[in-house]
Parts: sequence; structure tokens; C-alpha cells
Amino acid sequence: MKLSQFKFNLPEELIAKYPTAHRDEARLLVVHKKSDQLEHKAFKEVLDYFNKGDFFIFNDTKVFPARLFGNKEKTGAKIEVFLLRELNPDQHLWDVLVNPARKIRIGNKLYFGENEELVAEVIDNTTSRGRTLRFLYDGPYDEFKKQLFSIGETPIPEYLERSAEPEDVDRYQNIFAQNEGAVVAPAAGLHFSRELMKRMEIRDIDFGFLTLHNGLGAYRMIDVEDLTKHKMESEQMIITEELCEKVNRAKDAEKNICAVGTSVLRAVETTVSTDGHLKPKDGWTNKFIFPPYDFTLTNSLITNFHLPYSTLLMMACAFGGYEKVINAYEEAIKEKYAFGAYGDAMLIVD
Repeated sequence: MKLSQFKFNLPEELIAKYPTAHRDEARLLVVHKKSDQLEHKAFKEVLDYFNKGDFFIFNDTKVFPARLFGNKEKTGAKIEVFLLRELNPDQHLWDVLVNPARKIRIGNKLYFGENEELVAEVIDNTTSRGRTLRFLYDGPYDEFKKQLFSIGETPIPEYLERSAEPEDVDRYQNIFAQNEGAVVAPAAGLHFSRELMKRMEIRDIDFGFLTLHNGLGAYRMIDVEDLTKHKMESEQMIITEELCEKVNRAKDAEKNICAVGTSVLRAVETTVSTDGHLKPKDGWTNKFIFPPYDFTLTNSLITNFHLPYSTLLMMACAFGGYEKVINAYEEAIKEKYAFGAYGDAMLIVD
């Protein structure tokens, strides 16, 4: 397929700047793959489409405060540093993005914190905006990490066009997040409240967790019209043997398997076998899913409404069918659904 097929006109006012007052009170558009039916629901009604023994797969990655603001040595120029991933804990090496990049060169020192108490040195250029930083800190690692994260801000998406606020620390994080490493929250999971998770248990709807550390790769602009030529950046993922056993048992019992978010979908499709069973993995994935694509394990997907040209929209179209999902988006815009990480949700079912 072509990149231009994923263009649509999204009114600016439909991009949600803030989350709903309660996690499970977002709106839910239900898309039926085997018919043209669309249903308008509240997210808290999502469990009505599932039965005892069905299985939800969540992503338990945890977002860390990845956005730092500091000053360049000598000139005092304001700079933004976005932490991508830790390269070497012992040497305090981090892979980062810097802005403005043209002013940040190898050998420069950068100062962070109200009293400039944290210093980093640029030791390598990796991409046009990418740098490798060495933080100059002599104390214990735990103390360094605590100070680094106390200075950092919640990395809410740039398209929100606002600064992070105290509320974002909690709301731009899934309630079950536990494995630190993401700079982007798995947005579909943001709709799940403790009350909703408890109702899943009461209804005997089973669930489990994998880990995929969402990076910025899925949100970068695609610069090729032919999607077969686009290369995704690798993201770290872990699927345990325990999760595989539970999912495969539900699959063999012909239960519904629901992927909560496109990150879960990517992770599952990275390791699923030809017979539709999930296999364990501790490694990386750069899988790029776009239509047409055959899914052999999951038969339902919860996902947010994504922005034009998004690889996440492409995955949703691959799962639900291109025309069906694009038509659902047209309906969502007409009905003024909220888009983006803090927006409303879509459930795609058979």
C-alpha cells in the first residue's frame, strides 16, 4: 500500500489535549469486522463483548521521565534533551535526541537542574538529532538515576502542544505499568481503571502481560510513498513462557484473544508461529505491519484513534480491514471522537 492512502483531514480540535476525568469514561467505537455495523459505546462497556475464559494481553512497560531541559556550557543556550535508552549503566551513557541539534557538538557539556547539579558530556553524534551523552556523576547508580529522573519531565507527545503538568505523571502511565523503559505510553491501556480490571476478574476474563518498550520510532514521519521500503526502528520486548502457556491454552479452547494496543499486536506478531501459537522471546522487534496482513492469534484489538500517516493507524487498518477502519475514522470525525494518546478508543471485533 501507499503512504498517501493513510491521509485524512483531522480537525485540530479533535486532538485530545487532556485525558478524561476517569480512565474508563472515554468513548468507544466498536467496529465489527464481519459486518458494516458500528456501535457507539462508553469504554467501561468494553467487557460486554467478551466472555468467560477470553484473554486480554496488556503491555506492562513503564514510561520514564525522558524529557530534560538544560543549558549549554559557556553560551547558556537553552537545550532540550530527550532520553531514548540507557546504553551503559556503569558509565552513565545514554542515547538521546537534542534540540536544537546544530548547536550541540561532541565535547560540549550540558547542565541540568535548578542549580545545574547534573552535568553531561556529548561524546558521539549518532543521527542528525541523535547524540550519545555521558553523565558525569560519581555517586552510587541508584542516586544518579533518582536525580536524573527527578529533573526529567513526563514525555507527553509533542502533538499535544503543551508542557507536561503534574497530572501527566499519573495519567500518561498504565495502572499496571512496572517494567521501566518506554518513552511513549501504550495508549490503549490508559483506559483501563482498577474497577474495570476487577470486573474482568469477576467475569472470569483472563489477562496477562508482555513488555514492549515503546520508542519514538512508530511516531516518526514516514518519508517513502511505498510502505514496503519503510524500516521501523527496533524496540526491546519480552514475552515470557508463562504468558505463552496462558494465551495458547485460551487459543486452543477457541476463546477470544484481545490485543490491548498496537504495541501488543507488534510483539505478538513478532513471535507467533504458523499454527497460531505464541512463542517466548527476550530481544528486539522492528516488525512493520500494514495491510494486507493475516493475523493468526488475536481476533480483537483495542486501540486509540491515531493521527494521519501513523504506523499505528496502518496496523489498525491491517487488523480491521483498510476500508472498514477508514470508514470508522470518518464516522469518528463526524461524531467528534477525541484522537491521540489521551483520546477515545476503538474496539475491533469479529
